Amino acid sequence: MSLPSRATMSKVKNKIFALSIGPLIALLPLTRAVAEDWPQFRGPNGTGVSASTGLPEEFGPNKNVIWKTALPPGHSSPVLTRNRVFVTAYAKENAHTQDSKGTTETAHTKENYKLLVICLDRQTGKLVWQREVPRSGVGRLQNVNGPASPSPVTDGSNVYVFFQEFGLVSFDGAGKERWRLPLGPFNMFYGFGASPILVDDKVILPVDQDSPSSYLVAVDKNTGCVRWKVDRPVVISGYSTPIIYQPKQGPKQIIIPESFQLSAYSVADGKRVWWVRGLACEMKSIASHDGEYLYINGWGFPQNQPGQQVETIPFDEALPRYDKNGDRQIARSEVSGTEASEAMDKMLKNAFEAFDMDRDEKLDSKDWEVFRAMMASENGLLAIKLGGQGDQTSTAIRWRYNKPVPQVPSTLLYKGVLYMINDSGILISFDPATGNVIKQGRLHGAIDKYFSSPVAADDKVFLIGQAGQVSVLKAAGDWQLLGVNELDDEVFATPAIADGLIYIRTRSALYCFGK
Repeated sequence: MSLPSRATMSKVKNKIFALSIGPLIALLPLTRAVAEDWPQFRGPNGTGVSASTGLPEEFGPNKNVIWKTALPPGHSSPVLTRNRVFVTAYAKENAHTQDSKGTTETAHTKENYKLLVICLDRQTGKLVWQREVPRSGVGRLQNVNGPASPSPVTDGSNVYVFFQEFGLVSFDGAGKERWRLPLGPFNMFYGFGASPILVDDKVILPVDQDSPSSYLVAVDKNTGCVRWKVDRPVVISGYSTPIIYQPKQGPKQIIIPESFQLSAYSVADGKRVWWVRGLACEMKSIASHDGEYLYINGWGFPQNQPGQQVETIPFDEALPRYDKNGDRQIARSEVSGTEASEAMDKMLKNAFEAFDMDRDEKLDSKDWEVFRAMMASENGLLAIKLGGQGDQTSTAIRWRYNKPVPQVPSTLLYKGVLYMINDSGILISFDPATGNVIKQGRLHGAIDKYFSSPVAADDKVFLIGQAGQVSVLKAAGDWQLLGVNELDDEVFATPAIADGLIYIRTRSALYCFGK
């Protein structure tokens, strides 16, 4: 028997090597395929927490930049699939007008812009596609809110977006429109603030309005058809994104902070399951939670701390003082500031529009009751036990913190510590079991207003002020400031974190930072 030649043996060895390494090569794309997602506002179920490691402490426009992509303005936060980044935005258009001499001029007005959905490549930041969504009207916007504030949500392939000037729209990964569901018009004092979420095969959107037409809607994510819609006529002035609660026994529930209360609704049919009263009148934050308790901060008016609420009078007593024309309504022009208590008069004059639910420049009996409820409510941070049936107010509230709380940013629960950032860069850490303050201090170098919510990963907490200062903390009850990074641009969006990278949207760009 002749032995195989050296060349033949070499071919056999190469074939064996190829057969052995082939499965390893085949596994490499799978490693990328299971890259960490950040599918909605504040990441998985709104926690603001990522399991990612290796995040940089120092970064900025010229340091640790993986990529940077210029974007049109918008306050929506980036969401991530394994290979895509989605945001919404708006782009101003030129409006040509002619003056009396026939001269053509260019003007930018708040009505003159287009709504955009933008898809970027997650690895490079390059534009993959951009789609325009038609506007069906002009939405109300107050203060710093904008027409592209709600964040998208993704199932890993498709993206679902909401604009208050149109409604819900879904696109596939290639940018092809899957369906659209026009909604509105809407009546919110500040404009829309809540973002849609996904649960199973449903897109969930809360519509909390300053008129008796609030509702919660569930839309089939594949068809855009309404699966159920629940009217909530007693709910007003809501800006909070829901979270999902899975009881140990029973189906999933949707948890929504509402005006003066927090409610749980069945994912299956929208039935209200349980609720807790005693929240503030304006709920803008999203709840932090650990599966057993949730932590929610609410803000209404600056003076609404315990013992500092404005005293009011019943509507029948207010009519003789204000209703000068006898139509049983109180017009803005009729609030003179001399007949009633000084504090009540001042509040009516300065914030009349906030109590005028239908914006008709008059307060009727229903508007007045809302005014009284707003003045009586207390701002604060609450720890609430999840679950139950019916009204849980008397038993579910674990503790309250009734000192100043943020107007917009949510709390962050990370590794057994609860964090809360107030304006002026005052950061407070709490023991979530007791509500006791562990540490309170000012973030030197980041004394500012805060709209972005804190996020955490890699034993670090990231907080961003409006002017673009990013504070990086060592996560602990006795937290330590590791550094402050300057982005040289305004920030309203909340960052996304995945795979050792942090994605931060400024007023003019989206950054991907990493070591």
